[in-house]
Amino acid sequence: MIKSESVEPSNDADVISLDRARSVLLPLSAPVIGHATPRIFTPLNDLPSRGLEVIDFAKELSLDLMPWQKFYFEHALKVRPDGRWQHPIVTTVVSRQSGKSTMMMIRILAGLYLFEEPLQIASAHRLATSFEQFRTIVSMIEANDSLAKQVKRIYWSHGAEEIQMLNGNRFMIKAGGSSARGVSKPETVYLDELREMNDLESFASLRYTLLAAKNPQVLTFSSAGDSHSLILNSLRERAVAANGGAIDDAAYFEWSSPTDELTLENAAFANPALGHTIHPDNLLSTFNDPRDTIMTEVLSRWVQTIQSAVDAKSWADCAETEGDLDPEKLTWLAIDLSPDRRHAALVGAQKLGDERFLVKLLHTWENNLQLDDRAIANEAAKYCRKYSIEHVAYSRRTSGAVAARLQPAGIRIFEMDADYPQSCDEMLSAINSGRLRHLNQESLNVQVLSTVKLPRGDGGIIFGRRASQAAIPAAVATALVTHFATRQETEVDIFVG
Repeated sequence: MIKSESVEPSNDADVISLDRARSVLLPLSAPVIGHATPRIFTPLNDLPSRGLEVIDFAKELSLDLMPWQKFYFEHALKVRPDGRWQHPIVTTVVSRQSGKSTMMMIRILAGLYLFEEPLQIASAHRLATSFEQFRTIVSMIEANDSLAKQVKRIYWSHGAEEIQMLNGNRFMIKAGGSSARGVSKPETVYLDELREMNDLESFASLRYTLLAAKNPQVLTFSSAGDSHSLILNSLRERAVAANGGAIDDAAYFEWSSPTDELTLENAAFANPALGHTIHPDNLLSTFNDPRDTIMTEVLSRWVQTIQSAVDAKSWADCAETEGDLDPEKLTWLAIDLSPDRRHAALVGAQKLGDERFLVKLLHTWENNLQLDDRAIANEAAKYCRKYSIEHVAYSRRTSGAVAARLQPAGIRIFEMDADYPQSCDEMLSAINSGRLRHLNQESLNVQVLSTVKLPRGDGGIIFGRRASQAAIPAAVATALVTHFATRQETEVDIFVG
């Protein structure tokens, strides 16, 4: 369920169509303006808001807030009758360069000068980001004599910068969430680029320092994430549940495009600064960038992996609606295990009679502790007997123990460690050319789109098993079978003349 205050059509496709109709009817010079209200947000309320004080404070600093920023302050800073924040956690998702950093810095200044917030802490995944924000805040203070006179001292300690006020209020930045442990009673915590926080420890170390605070608030900001954005995804799920009727005092505001369509009308949902500080031509110029980057940075839409080695659209174009492996045809099998030995996959491949070939995820194994090599070998042997296989490809580093159990049973095995970089390159080439075909299996899709490229040697690449932040044995096994499915059938397959 999507909440909306607008009287425009509630269906996103209708809204885009209406925008297009307007663009035809209005003069050609009529600009496309970013939407001031988020596309997805938790239920609003009629409580009073201290955000109006922040909006007036920004005017005193000669800062002209955009409509979407005013919406944020008004609804993020609602207060209960007892004066406590209505929303102890506020999450904002918006595309790049929309002004969320400026908005966060204004809120920090408000905490120092307007609110009784003894200690505020800001943390970003990258220390350089936090430091740049700190330096900008100091510059804003120094440019205003009234603000500067209220500062007691400023510390420039790398990774622990701090502003101390004469009224006792403080603001500091911390390098990473875990470094906040031991900090005495912070009142407000800011987390920037939450999509990059993939573990609970860092979030918990900051979130639970607020338990003894009188009026705590966690303010998070981020671009769209991927399947590994653990904290951001959990907050988004809470927002969806709240819109479905669940009781939750967390607030969630998401400016995102309703579809993947690359149009200004669609992008306007994710870029509230469009027509204010973002010129339409600048936005249009990004539409030829890598698709996953456009989805997260420009359209604010979730992807499987932000830096996936495999283009999502190219992989989708390789899907087959029907077909299967033929037990009578020559088949290549490959098996791989994840580094933690909790996940394993067996993949098969066959040629389709031309340059194309079909891959299928045949079996997966999971164990929360550790997989049993013997059990995997016994299951894999069933597929070796079912299909007319040439051999089973494997990596000695991950699945050597399984392969060692297959060989005494008369099953031919082939160690692929030396050929792994080449097989990854061959798989990417086969996907981009459409020669690789797959059966659109969900588990295989997820693993392939979770792969991350790592450089290997002079220009080579591999799919990083650990760097991918997800178990990808099916993707690795697909690369291994691709090596044989793309193997030339004659000594020469390129003819000149």
